[in-house]
Amino acid sequence: MTLGWCLDSHTVCQSSSGNRDTSTEEDMSTEYHDNVEDDTSSFWNKERPPVFVSGVSRFRRWLFPALTATVILILIIILGATNTKTLNQLWSVGKTVSNMSESLNSAQHLAKDTAKDVHRLKFAVENNKDQLTSVAEALKQLSALDALQRTVTELKCSLERIINNSSVSSSCCPLNWDSFGTSCYFFSRTPLNWHDARDWCNGHESHLIILNTDEEWDYVKQYTTGTFYWVGLTDERGEWEWVNQTPYVMNRRRWRPGQPDAWTAHGLGHGDEDCAHLHSDGRLNDLHCSTSLRYICQKHS
Repeated sequence: MTLGWCLDSHTVCQSSSGNRDTSTEEDMSTEYHDNVEDDTSSFWNKERPPVFVSGVSRFRRWLFPALTATVILILIIILGATNTKTLNQLWSVGKTVSNMSESLNSAQHLAKDTAKDVHRLKFAVENNKDQLTSVAEALKQLSALDALQRTVTELKCSLERIINNSSVSSSCCPLNWDSFGTSCYFFSRTPLNWHDARDWCNGHESHLIILNTDEEWDYVKQYTTGTFYWVGLTDERGEWEWVNQTPYVMNRRRWRPGQPDAWTAHGLGHGDEDCAHLHSDGRLNDLHCSTSLRYICQKHS
């Protein structure tokens, strides 16, 4: 009895007695051998990629992460530097604000102290209104007294004219002024600097004394010995002259030895010694005009 089957489109027939077709077996064996050889060759003998291509592929695989990490690092550095600069600026702004706050607090304290001072002054003025009123009244009384003194002086002059029957010309000097020749003289007891003394005399219808004659020198010396007195002589305009701007003729015997010397080491401010005064011996000496001395006023009657 014969048994037959098909394998991969090849028909192999076998008999029950074990006999087979030699030609068919050889073909099968040949085909199977060829198939095995092909499979083995394709499985075990695959061609490996070149080493260079594999290195480039590995380099490309690590290139992007490396670049990404580098960019991130650069960004971190930039952000760190920016943050440091920003923090420094914020610190400076904070310090400035702190200083402004301290200045504002100081100004507020000063304003409070000033307000307190103003309040105290206001309180003092309100409490001293009576005293201020008294001072005003006293000034009025002094003004009235001055007017009264002038009136008394006029009455004195009128009385002298009546006594002399207006036939003799006599001087009429204010109270506390001394008469000599045709002039009245006031010998002060209060010291002033030269300019203030000049202004005081001008305000009383007189001038600082001008000495022209030996008689006037002798008269004045008897009142001034032992004390310094300003006279109306100055060289502030470059040349010595009297206060009425008449030229002064230099007379050395009227000056102390070596004077005037225009001394500059006086320590009294700008300029040298531009104003003249009577020394304790009755002779002239130059002195800085800011010095406070007594003075002599002269009024022509």
